[in-house]
Amino acid sequence: MHRSRRIAAVAALVLALPLPMAGAAMASPSAAAPAAVAVAPTPAAFHLELPRPTGPYPAGEEVLHLTDQDRTDPWVPSAGPRQLAVSMFYPARPGTGVPAPYMTLGEAQGFLATRVPAGTGAQPQDLVDSRTYAYTGAKAVGGKFPLVVLSPGFENPRATLTGLATDLASHGYVVALVGHTYEDSGETLADGSTPGCALCASGAPDTLPDSRAKDVSFVLDQLTGHHPAWHLVHLIDCDHIGMAGHSIGGASTLNAMAEDQRILAGVNMDGQFSPPIPTDKLEGRSFLLLGKESDHSAGGGDTSWGQTWSGWDGYKRWLAVTGTNHASFTDVEILANEIGLPLPPGTTTSPDRGMQLTREYVGAFFDQTLKGIHQLLLDGPSAANPEVLFQHL
Repeated sequence: MHRSRRIAAVAALVLALPLPMAGAAMASPSAAAPAAVAVAPTPAAFHLELPRPTGPYPAGEEVLHLTDQDRTDPWVPSAGPRQLAVSMFYPARPGTGVPAPYMTLGEAQGFLATRVPAGTGAQPQDLVDSRTYAYTGAKAVGGKFPLVVLSPGFENPRATLTGLATDLASHGYVVALVGHTYEDSGETLADGSTPGCALCASGAPDTLPDSRAKDVSFVLDQLTGHHPAWHLVHLIDCDHIGMAGHSIGGASTLNAMAEDQRILAGVNMDGQFSPPIPTDKLEGRSFLLLGKESDHSAGGGDTSWGQTWSGWDGYKRWLAVTGTNHASFTDVEILANEIGLPLPPGTTTSPDRGMQLTREYVGAFFDQTLKGIHQLLLDGPSAANPEVLFQHL
């Protein structure tokens, strides 16, 4: 199967239910597709909640709207310069700020319309009001912290990695969660519009990982340059930067590292690499592979992980998690469970457990590689986590 079609099929596993191919599940978006329009809130039917972060800090959250004046949008050139929405999470002081929304109303409308099976009863306001344990307007703590960039899967908005972002912030990281415009169900831009997916009908193009690498480098320039775009930039330790992503966001992490030497450590959560794979450009930097056992164990269905493994000469770990599915490393299964949707066949790891393991191992990896704190959890199998199988130790 052609790579873009395979990605579209994988991405269709949303809210833990097998959906049709992405092109069939969504109203064929195009460059001229109308943006989602926010309407008056509907009373919430569900009380959705992500797991509470596990670190000592509350998580503050702010949304940045960035425009790359030097780059025309690669997917919708008529839109002009590339625009991105970026959620910034940071260690905050207790008792400050107000609960942050999970999504804007426009983003929630787009997500429900294109990524959630009909008939669930879920309303856009349910998603907006989901409890994330992040706080808007929260006062930052003092100090400097490593920066981690997060990139979501194809067709899924940036909000679906909020559970991981808040946990990293609670453990002393600044997190930049990037929304890749026109690549998912909708990201609200600076003018209040929420354009939908211009790529989903045809599937992700082969150039998407390189485009995401450009998005990430631009975001890093905006956060670490001489004229930073964020008023809390003093929190960022610019010498310790990592990146993690889910699905194609995870695969794109390697491309971003290959093109940007500032990224010292990367994590691919259940994403298939596509050739050419630039492992020779890692130059001793660190990488973690974390995915479901059915595809991403040594000799599993996705051969791209095995093909890349021997090419990395830096610190590396390859972990396969039993009983998980593609969405287990995101917020998606948490929300699906709360709405009442069943897990996909073969899934034996609960949504909360999937989130816990993702947080533990991604956090441990960045603690070791960006903070220099040795993590016993990464040395080998753990009796406390029998689902996590170490490959090629």
